[in-house]
Amino acid sequence: MSIQVTRPSIPALEEYVEEIKDLWDSRWLTNMGAKHKQLEAELIKYLDTPNIALFANGHLALEYAIAAFNLTGEVITTPFTFASTTHAIVRSGLTPVFCDINTDDYTIDVNKIESLITKKTSAIIPVHVYGNVCNVKEIERIAKKYNLKVIYDAAHAFGVTLNGVGIGNFGDASMFSFHATKVFNTIEGGAVTYKDKNLSQVFDAMKNFGTTSEGTIEYVGGNAKMNEFQAAMGICNLRHVDKEIEKRKLVVDRYLERLSNVKGIKLCNPQQGIKSNYAYFPVVFDGYKLTIDEVFEKLKKENIFARKYFYPLTSQFKCYRGRFDSNKTPVAKYISERVLCLPLYADLVLEDIDMICNIILK
Repeated sequence: MSIQVTRPSIPALEEYVEEIKDLWDSRWLTNMGAKHKQLEAELIKYLDTPNIALFANGHLALEYAIAAFNLTGEVITTPFTFASTTHAIVRSGLTPVFCDINTDDYTIDVNKIESLITKKTSAIIPVHVYGNVCNVKEIERIAKKYNLKVIYDAAHAFGVTLNGVGIGNFGDASMFSFHATKVFNTIEGGAVTYKDKNLSQVFDAMKNFGTTSEGTIEYVGGNAKMNEFQAAMGICNLRHVDKEIEKRKLVVDRYLERLSNVKGIKLCNPQQGIKSNYAYFPVVFDGYKLTIDEVFEKLKKENIFARKYFYPLTSQFKCYRGRFDSNKTPVAKYISERVLCLPLYADLVLEDIDMICNIILK
């Protein structure tokens, strides 16, 4: 049996079946029905955020957040992220301007943002990486100084809090991914949390072909609605997410116990004031006796599948060849060539974690 880098959390079959039973009576399967509205309300409470809009997936959530703020020109972001972040910017007709990351938590280096701002800059899209939180205070200062919008890619940060404040409360908006592999999932899905309540109508319309009322199309929208079966899965999973996070913490604690203070292995230090969701366990092999490729292959030989996450940088993708210079973000480039995310999910048993660590340390 193989050990994957992650495995989706799902409720008991009986619980999900019970949750979707009434859909056979209502026949309301999509278009923001009762399940959709219930999940919205429960997520507002859980994430402690004033407003939320649900989407079919996190990528569309980010694209529509960009559209809702009418961004133009250039957007400062990081190449140390999943493809979705950069693609959403480019697909929106904007130019990503890549800022380097810091060496502590791999989030955007706030000390380098201002030097990248031009007259064309309209926003900053920072990324909370592996559940590590960006320097939101400094980003807010910069954004106010230059009158820029801030949309956080919080795909990795569901349930994370900073000094007791839900992470979705920072910036103008935050995008969350509810993909099957995330800490919380709706099978596929995503959401945008936001401050301006006037955007509620905009998001509801844009994800439904721009429709504001019957026969009235006010926006050039598309189809990005979360269906009722997705919402039902979310309702079920939300009941268990805190216990799932507790189980993930046990996995992380075991990894820390086995891999801390090993020469050539760099682990992320806990951030001050952060309540973690234990989304990922990144390990940087820097001067270790084995290279990242050797570790990857040794694990793979034992049917253990780690992930080079994020490699390559989005600025190095074939589809962007010739457009960006990854040497301008040397820290991101350096880390991407050495980081490996080890298997992490709620049901990963301690014996398997020890086996993984033994292979690495042997």
